[in-house]
Amino acid sequence: MSTQQFPVVVIGAGPVGLAAATRLVERGIEPLVLETGSRAGAAVREWSHVRLFSTWGEVVDPAAEKLLAPTGWTRPDPATYPTGGDWAERYLQPLADALGDRVRTGATVTGVSRAGRDRIVDADRDQHPFVVHIEYTDGREQRVFARAVIDASGTWATAGPAGGSGLPALGEKTAADRIAYRVPDLNDPTVRARYAGKRTAVIGSGASAFTALAYLDELAGSEDGTGTRAVWILRRGISGSTFGGGTADRLPARGALGLAAKAAVDKGYADAVTGFRTEAFERDGDGRPVLVGEDGRRLDPVDEVIVLTGFRPDLSFLGELRLGLDERLQAPVELAPLIDPNQHSCGTVHPHGHRELAHPEQGVYLVGMKSYGRAPTFLAMTGYEQVRSVAAAVAGDLDSADRVELTLPETGVCGGAGLFDTPDAQQTDGGGCCAAPEPQLVQLAAPAAVGAAEEASAGGCCGS
Repeated sequence: MSTQQFPVVVIGAGPVGLAAATRLVERGIEPLVLETGSRAGAAVREWSHVRLFSTWGEVVDPAAEKLLAPTGWTRPDPATYPTGGDWAERYLQPLADALGDRVRTGATVTGVSRAGRDRIVDADRDQHPFVVHIEYTDGREQRVFARAVIDASGTWATAGPAGGSGLPALGEKTAADRIAYRVPDLNDPTVRARYAGKRTAVIGSGASAFTALAYLDELAGSEDGTGTRAVWILRRGISGSTFGGGTADRLPARGALGLAAKAAVDKGYADAVTGFRTEAFERDGDGRPVLVGEDGRRLDPVDEVIVLTGFRPDLSFLGELRLGLDERLQAPVELAPLIDPNQHSCGTVHPHGHRELAHPEQGVYLVGMKSYGRAPTFLAMTGYEQVRSVAAAVAGDLDSADRVELTLPETGVCGGAGLFDTPDAQQTDGGGCCAAPEPQLVQLAAPAAVGAAEEASAGGCCGS
C-alpha cells in the first residue's frame, strides 16, 4: 500500500509544530496540524506573562519567516525579548493563519497506530500508513491516515507531582484546591489575591521555583502583600549550587533567578526546608494543607502550595507504536546522552536531527520539548533544526537531513531578559551567554519581566 498520498500529521500547533508544518510545505508535502487548544500556541498562551530568555531573533524559524513575508507580516526587533503572549500573538497565530486549513484546532489526538497493525504485528508493517484517531471539542470523532507522524505536543500538560518518589503524594489529589502546578501570574488581581498575605509552600529547585519565590518576594514587599511568606521546600540540602551559579552562572538569566530566590530567603520572606521529600498532604482544623515528609517531619500549615517539579511527556496515545525511549529521560535513546541535564545546558547540546530522533517505528518522530522527555534543557533553535532535518528525511533528501545547519554558542543562546534591568543593557557582541554582563537583581515590581522554566516546555529557552 502506498502511503505517499497521505499528509504528514503534526501533533501540536506550538512553535516547533508550526515550524515542522512550514518545513513540510516548503518541500511540497502537505501537513495536517492537530492542536488540542482553541488557538495556535495554546500552551504558550498559558504562560503569556513570562518573558523568554531568548530574543525574537532566536525564536523565529527562518522558513516560517519566508512563509509569512508575503502576508505583510513584520518581524519584531530581533534584539528584543518577547513574552509568551507576544510570541503567540505576533508570531505563532500569524503563522497558523498563513498555513490556513492545514491547522485544525480543538482537535485532540487520542491514539496513533499503523492501519490494520497493532503493536504486535510485524508483517508488512512499514508498508501501511499511520492511522490517527482524533476527538474534537464538539464530541465528533475521526480517523485520518498519515505517511508520517511528527509529535510536537510538548510536555506542558503533564507537570510533575509533589511526591518525592515521582508519584503524587498521598492526599495530593484531594488537596488540589490549594495546589498550583505553574508559576502564578501575580499581575492578575484574582491570582494575586489568592497569595497576598498568605503562607505558600514552593516545592522545587529549578528556575520555575526561583521565579515563584521572586514573585512572592515582590508581593511581600508591596502594599497589598503584607504578611506574604513563602516556605521553599527542597528535596536536597543547600549547597554552593542551590541558587545556581549567581554572578558566575554561564546562563545569566538563570543566575539572576537564583539570586532573586536567595534574596527572598535572606530578607526573611522565604524559609528554606531542606532534604524534605513530600510523602503526604494532610489538613489542619481549618482545612489548611500540612505537608508530611518521608522522614516523618510535619511542616507547619500553609495556605497554598506551588508545585514546580518539572514536566514529563504524555506517551499514553502512542501506546500502539514501537518507540525506543531512554529508561531515565523518556527521550529517544540516541538523543538522551546528548541532552542529559546532569551534563548539558541548552547550548552544549549537540545539534541533532532525524537519526537521533528516530524510533524502531519508522516514520514517527517526537520533536521539540517532547523529544527531550524529562530533560529541561530545550532551546527553540534546536527544535527548529530538528524539524528541518525531519522534514528533509520525510522528503527523502537524506543529504540535507544529515547536514547540521545550526551552530549554537558554547553556552547556548540564553542571555535573555530574565531578571535583568533592561533588554538593551544585555546585548553582547556574540549573542552567547558567557559574554553577557553579570546578572543583577532588579526591583520586582513587574513580574512579567521574569524568565522561568516554563519557556522550556514550550520551546522558548532552557530551564535548569
